[in-house]
Amino acid sequence: MSPTSDKLKSRSPVVAVVGHVDHGKTAFLDYIRKTNVVEREAGGITQSIGAYEVEHKGKKITFIDTPGHEAFTKMRARGASAADLAILIISADEGIKQQTKEAAEILKATKTPFLIALTKIDKENANVERVKNDLMSEGLLLEGLGGDISWQAISSKTGEGINELLDLVLLMSEVIGFKYNPSQDAAGFVIESRMDSRRGVVAHLVVKDGLLRRGSNVKTLSASGKIKILEDFLGRPADKIEPSAPALVIGFGSMPQGGEEFVAGDRELASGVVEGGELSASGVIDDSSENPKAVLKADTNGSLEALKELVRKEVEIVSASVGDIVDGDIQFAKSTQAVVVGFMVGAKKSALNLAEVHGIKVFTSKIVYELLDEIKEFKAKEKQDFAGGELEVLATFGATPHKRTVGGKVVRGSLKIGNSLNVKREGEVVGKGKIKSLEYNKGEVKEVNTGSECGLVVETTTLVEKGDLLEVIQ
Repeated sequence: MSPTSDKLKSRSPVVAVVGHVDHGKTAFLDYIRKTNVVEREAGGITQSIGAYEVEHKGKKITFIDTPGHEAFTKMRARGASAADLAILIISADEGIKQQTKEAAEILKATKTPFLIALTKIDKENANVERVKNDLMSEGLLLEGLGGDISWQAISSKTGEGINELLDLVLLMSEVIGFKYNPSQDAAGFVIESRMDSRRGVVAHLVVKDGLLRRGSNVKTLSASGKIKILEDFLGRPADKIEPSAPALVIGFGSMPQGGEEFVAGDRELASGVVEGGELSASGVIDDSSENPKAVLKADTNGSLEALKELVRKEVEIVSASVGDIVDGDIQFAKSTQAVVVGFMVGAKKSALNLAEVHGIKVFTSKIVYELLDEIKEFKAKEKQDFAGGELEVLATFGATPHKRTVGGKVVRGSLKIGNSLNVKREGEVVGKGKIKSLEYNKGEVKEVNTGSECGLVVETTTLVEKGDLLEVIQ
């Protein structure tokens, strides 16, 4: 045995719980933790990642709970990457769903060993044999049926099969043999981060190697700091956290991204790739969609990422950030003519008052589906109620003292020859005018509709600029 292997010690497994929405992931964790997570979940959905440590037969197991809704794909992939093992949850009454297949593909892609739990066997319409056959048709071959994937039927209501499932987790962990080096500085993964108004940046980590100590320097690819406060997953102060335990760290100067590797002390980062969204350096997403513009706010980076995935087909995202809705968000929404969408966040009273004064729509909810429904209803109503027209100026070509020739795109409604216009810049009216002629596809027309690019001559004394909005006066 080498000197290096002499130093290694065994560690408990970090297990991701994955699967389709409402197939019993949170109920399973609730049963083994003996807490009330299910009742406290808004809409019955776990919408951010949490890590929990439990004991079974004197041995510890850390569980990472991952969301099941289709909008949370990246968060699920993150959880699987940070985990040693995974439990793929499948409801015995509903069987394989799209997110079940997706989760299985993620586990295969990340080469994460996994076993399958068939849940809700207490229900009258549960059919374990049917689900087993469906798994075979998907190429997921179970033990006893020609494959090597361990499985267990369970009920989180009665507890049937759960001890046996945990036995399988410990057996798989023992066979693989997870190790860590206690003489090393800590390394692991960021599960989640959020901004707390009192404590600053709060990061949830899972340690995979070494010992994480209070007072150590800590860094990821996107953030760094010094650990001022170190707590275990129950919120108890700790001087050190061992693998494979979850940890709460306060001391980062900025929010690290969920899924990033972290290291402490003098240890160097092993990877340079960070999974994330497409926010630019300024935090503003470049999107040329014809949908209404939206400012997104969420309580954590993971929730924000999920919100972006969910609403990106319905809105043009002009800004996305973590934290409560404040005056600055409303001001930015005003300047960009956007709505504000808040997921799992509050709104300052002054911000709501400002929104009312300027007519800015603010949507907030703790249930992600409600936000999507509200946005769709808003779009439908806006389209039905809007009888005017708006054109974004994309280019200017010539000017006389009383006329301007411009090119642009109709972003809402329609424009007609003779329409009176407001010339708006950054949300403010800077002049007025009237449409003298319209050109579309190199020919003169009387009207252009939403989505069309056209040229027009506007009778106005205002110097029209690229980026201005020409708005039909009703």
